[in-house]
Formats: sequence, C-alpha cells, structure tokens
Amino acid sequence: MAGDPYKELGVSKGASADEIKKAFRKLAKELHPDKNPGDKASEERFKRITAAFDLLGDAEKRAKYDRGEIDADGREQYRGFSGGAGGGGRSGGFSGFGGSGQRGGFEDIDLSDLFAGFGGGGANRGFGGGKGQDIRATLEVSLEEVISGTTRRIQFSDGRMVDVAIPKGASDGQVVRLKGQGAPGRTQAGDAMIELRIVPHALYRRDGADLHMDLPVSVPDAVLGGKVTVPTPEGKVMMSIPKGSNSGKVLRLKGRGGYADGKRGDLLAKLMVTLPDEEDELLVRFAEDWRKNRPYTPGK
Repeated sequence: MAGDPYKELGVSKGASADEIKKAFRKLAKELHPDKNPGDKASEERFKRITAAFDLLGDAEKRAKYDRGEIDADGREQYRGFSGGAGGGGRSGGFSGFGGSGQRGGFEDIDLSDLFAGFGGGGANRGFGGGKGQDIRATLEVSLEEVISGTTRRIQFSDGRMVDVAIPKGASDGQVVRLKGQGAPGRTQAGDAMIELRIVPHALYRRDGADLHMDLPVSVPDAVLGGKVTVPTPEGKVMMSIPKGSNSGKVLRLKGRGGYADGKRGDLLAKLMVTLPDEEDELLVRFAEDWRKNRPYTPGK
C-alpha cells in the first residue's frame, strides 16, 4: 500500500475502532470490483482500503504503526539469525505477522454479508478467494552472506521457525518467497515475502558489482614492492604491490567483488601508504637526510 492508512479510510489518527469499521464498510461497498466492473482505479483503491483496514483493524498492528515500528504495508526491519536448518539460535520474530490473522476488535465484520448482492463470488473477490494473505518483512543480510549464499533461521510471532535461503549473488531489495508461510486461509495459506536488505559494510563500498576498499601498506612495501595480505569477502588472499607505489594507486583483484545482474565484479584496493604507529628514530633521521640532500615536490 505504501500510503497513510488513516487517509485511505478517511479517518483521523484518533478514530475509534467503530469509526474505522464504519468508514471501511462504506468505502468497500462503493469500490467493490463487482460494483465497478472494468474500473481499474476503483479496483486499486479497493485494494488499498482493504490493506488499510487490515492494518488498522488489528489493534496490535495499529499500535505498532502508530509507534513507527512497522510501515503501512506491515513491514518491519528484522535482522534474523545466522545458522542453517540444523543450527540453533536465539528467538526473534516478525511481530504482527503470522498467528490467527484476525483483526483484533473487528472480528464482527461479516464480509459475506458486507458484499451480499454483488455478483461473482462476494467477499472472495478482492480478498484472494480462500487463500490467506501474503505477509511481508525485511531481512537485513551481510555482504558476505549474499556473496557466498547461506541460510538464515527466523521465528514468526506465532512461534514457527522458518529457514530462509539467501541465494548466492542476491541483490539488495531482492524478495525471497516462502510459499505457504503466510497468513492462514480457508483453502490454503498465503506466502511470506522476505525482502533482503544488504547492510553497509565497515570495509567495502559497493559500486554495482564492484567493491572498493582502502588498503594500508607500509613504507618499505610501497618503496620496494612486495606481497601483502588483502582481506576479501571470502577470505584473505596475497596481492603484489608494485615497486614505487604511492597512496591512491588502485590495484584490482578480478572476480573478488560482489554481484550485479548475476555477474561477479572485482575488488578494487586503493593503497594508503601508512607510517608506523610509533615514531621510529631511524626513519626520522633518514627523512631528515632525504629532505636536506634529496628534496622533491610531490605532484611535479
């Protein structure tokens, strides 16, 4: 829905449960698809008010929305837990999802009665027939997890433990569908739609499929060249530093980046020539002699 559910129903944020119910009944009768055949605008509006009522009609969901814990689609930020099907893990959940699927104090609305007189299946139309509603949530995953692929175990608010397979090469915003893990329905359960969000990394910066990083190197390695250890998302590798390398020089490790459109990118390491943490007397004397006898101006 991604809008303001109160505005969709035309009620204030302080509206009572009865006022919300009356507003929904009135709009639903006006906008039902059977009463407006072929009217796409009415059909879309009908879907929005239905979603708004599903949120505001549940006392727990409404309270969470009012506190800013979930959005208008009922989605909340959820970090999940590492571990595969055999792993243990702490408990966590999608509050407001799963469970009985009832609308708190609004269970007395008889949808069959509400849409009585409309053709083509009454309440089933617009409400997905006998299938339960899909539920949506956001799962934060690390860069390493989407590069290698893994399984995360999560727990719904009704206590069900579910394993979410994170595909190798998954992209930010990709949705993983868990069939039959949504709200229960008369004939079948809905699905759980888990949107993956890649959290910012402390070391790597994403640019499409490529990853960028700063790589500290010592003065001797920069002057003389040598091999240094480079951390990559899949483990440490050795990389050669060319003789006479300056800060800002970028070296490329092919095929060690992230993914975009199913293709693997590269890891680009920008060299940062770094002095020792503690002052070195020999290095100071060398620099003094160098400045006196071999002065030069960088950039010329």
